[in-house]
Amino acid sequence: MEKIKIVKLTKIFGPHPEKALQLLTEGKSKDDIFNKTGQVIALTDISFEIPEGEILVVMGLSGSGKSTLIRCINRLIDPSFGQIFIDGIDITTLDHHALLELRRHKFGMVFQNFALFPHRCILNNVEYGLEIQQIDKALRQEKAKETIKLVGLEGWEEAMPSQLSGGMQQRVGLARALAIDPDILLMDEAFSALDPLIRNDMQNELMSLQARMKKTILFITHDLDEALKLGDRVVMMKDGQVVQIGTPEEIILAPTNHYVKQFIENVDKSKVLTVNAILTQNHHIIAYPDNKPDTVLLQFRKENLPYLFVVQRDNTLIGIVQREAVRNAVERGDKSIANLIQENIPTVTGTTPLKTLIALLAKWSGPLPVVDNSRKVQGMVDSHSVLVVLAETEKD
Repeated sequence: MEKIKIVKLTKIFGPHPEKALQLLTEGKSKDDIFNKTGQVIALTDISFEIPEGEILVVMGLSGSGKSTLIRCINRLIDPSFGQIFIDGIDITTLDHHALLELRRHKFGMVFQNFALFPHRCILNNVEYGLEIQQIDKALRQEKAKETIKLVGLEGWEEAMPSQLSGGMQQRVGLARALAIDPDILLMDEAFSALDPLIRNDMQNELMSLQARMKKTILFITHDLDEALKLGDRVVMMKDGQVVQIGTPEEIILAPTNHYVKQFIENVDKSKVLTVNAILTQNHHIIAYPDNKPDTVLLQFRKENLPYLFVVQRDNTLIGIVQREAVRNAVERGDKSIANLIQENIPTVTGTTPLKTLIALLAKWSGPLPVVDNSRKVQGMVDSHSVLVVLAETEKD
């Protein structure tokens, strides 16, 4: 279900946006419009949806319009044209009072500057949003303490912001946003001011929190590595327009234009791409424990593999059976391969990064089974398929 829906959103700075819009529809460039009217085109015809529970990352360089976009979504800036739906309600129609209520209850906001109150201790900073909601003091402090613990700052409740590192201060900012239990988190360059190691820790913390809370998150960044790491999907922006929307893998495997290609050319693809990008289904490498050895040996001759995956009839992985073991079983006259199964084998899932897969394949000769959370076999991967996909992403 969509939590946020943006429809043809356009933002024009200037007293006569309708004149600029007319020139836009005629195909005039931003520079031409500015020279003729003095109007600044910040966003042009932006449309996308964010399903509930998704992290959508908006990625772009300075001047791309990404920060204007997030400020339109919470209506710190009013859009010139278009609609913004939150839970099906067009918030561009809300009056001042209704808008304040929306911000207090629906949105949690985390920005690049930590914006902590220097005269308030950490507990009082975190409970601020609940205080604005006029929640009882005892209840709001209890909730604030729970949230402080959630972000890993238990024991720092009475400390002042000046006593905390930058990373800790940003955790306080995140806790303050989460304390009101918002449906939607809006994060504008939230980790950009942090040192690289602390920034990486905060990214991991956010992903860990999201796995538990399943919030709808709109995250703004100029850092492509951060976008590809955090985003379920990524919106690429340039000059106030969307140039591509897709999963990290779609951005890497199928960039839509030269601008996106330039962005991704120095990305470590093995960190972004997952097993899903190379998974193949090959039913001929599957055997069952009650299969006769001579039948399985025929499979080996067709597939020319060192082993086959052995599964139950519902496709649950048991292990592998080696070619040599099957050959010996045929000579002995065994009735099945049930006693030949080697159960202790590595597996991967569809979301395993290729970087992790490469390390496993380096220690394991032959294909690896791809399984779901119930150990049901989804397919297989091997070294050749890894090399092929990485080579394809290096092509112009």
